[in-house]
Amino acid sequence: MAAGAMDAAAGAAAGTATAIEDLPADVLALVLRRLDGASLAAVGCACSGLRDLAADPGTWRGLCLAVWPSVRDVQLCAGGGHRALFADAFPFPAAPVPAAAPRPLPARLISAVDLHHGGACILSRVVETDASSDWFLGSPFRVDALVQEGFSAPSAVAPADLALSWILVDPATGRALNASSRRPVSVDRKWLTGDTVARFAVALGGGVALEAAVVCDDCYGHVREVSLCAEGGAGGGVSGRDALAAVAAAMAGARRGSRGAEGEARLRYKEFVRGKRARKEWKARLEGMLDLCCSGVWAAFFLGFLVMLMLR
Repeated sequence: MAAGAMDAAAGAAAGTATAIEDLPADVLALVLRRLDGASLAAVGCACSGLRDLAADPGTWRGLCLAVWPSVRDVQLCAGGGHRALFADAFPFPAAPVPAAAPRPLPARLISAVDLHHGGACILSRVVETDASSDWFLGSPFRVDALVQEGFSAPSAVAPADLALSWILVDPATGRALNASSRRPVSVDRKWLTGDTVARFAVALGGGVALEAAVVCDDCYGHVREVSLCAEGGAGGGVSGRDALAAVAAAMAGARRGSRGAEGEARLRYKEFVRGKRARKEWKARLEGMLDLCCSGVWAAFFLGFLVMLMLR
C-alpha cells in the first residue's frame, strides 16, 4: 500500500508540474534577454512557443546594442534586422568557396567601430564610405574611423588590453562582415615616434587580409588613430576594387560560429602571414640571383673590353 501511495503522489506531482512553456510570456521574454546570441538561437529551436519569443526583434536589437553600441546609429534593411546582423557579424568568416561568377561590388560601406579597454567602451563610431568612386577603387583600400584628432580614455590605455570590433555592412543587401579579430594579433612599438600599434586582423579569401590598426600614444596614454586596411599576400596594399571583391565574397560566404572559431581565425591569419613571409623571402632570393647575374654579365663585358684593348 505504501508503494501504491508513493506512485499516486508521484503521478499527482507530475500532473501538476509546471513546464517552462507555462510561464508568462513577459517573464520568458525577460529571461531570453539575458542570453547570448548562440544560446538565444538554440532556445528558438526548442519548440514553436519559444521560437516566436526568440525571434522577437527587440530582443535581438538589445543583444546587438550590448555587443556593438555603435549599431544604434546604423540603418538596417527591413527584411534582415538585428537578428540577421548578429548572424553575419558575430561569427568569423570561414574560408570562402570560389564563386563561379564574380559578385557585384558594394557601392557603399558602413563601418560600425567599437573599441573597448578594460571591459569599458572607449570609442563607438559609425563611418560611411563611398565605395563606388574611381578614386576609392583605384587607391589602396583604407577606412579611417579616427584620424589624428585622438581622444583620451578614462585611464591610461594599455594596447595589449584593447578589444576591437569592426563590422562592415553593405546597406544595399543588408549583409555584414566581422572585419577584425577581437583581440590584438600583434602589438608593435614605433621607436621613431614613440607610438604603439595594436593590430587586429582577419584573413579573407583570394590572398587578402583585413587589418585594423589602433595607434596609441605612450606619452599621454591615449588613442591617436583607428583605421582599417587591406593587405595582399605579397606584402603590399590591395586596391579598393580587389578588397571590395574579397569583402563581397566573404559576406556571401559561410561563417565559423563554433566555440573555437576565434582560434581558427587566428590560425588562418598566421598561415596568411607565413605565406606572405615565404613569398617575400623567395622574391628577395630571386632579386639576389638577378643582381648576381647582372653583375656577372657586366664583369664579363668589362673583361672582354679590356682584352680587346690589349690585343689591338
